[in-house]
Amino acid sequence: MTNVSTADTRGSGRRGGSSRKRGNVVTRLFRAVGLFVSQILDELRKVVRPTRHELLTYTSVVIVFVVAVMLYVSVLDFGFGKLILWVFGS
Repeated sequence: MTNVSTADTRGSGRRGGSSRKRGNVVTRLFRAVGLFVSQILDELRKVVRPTRHELLTYTSVVIVFVVAVMLYVSVLDFGFGKLILWVFGS
């Protein structure tokens, strides 16, 4: 029998294969991170930013809603406080 070394069998030892595997993992990791960043940038390009007028309108609507809810909760708190004082006395 003759011992023939071909390109398929060269470097298939434990040391050569593990370093190739390790390099492959690092390469896949960098490709995955690159793909992730690329997808983030693609999504950010799709974002539609509001105009100044829309931003002011949305902000005022939120402020009015928050003030209305605060008034509602304050009235309930005052009413329940008076009710508790009336029931249990002061």
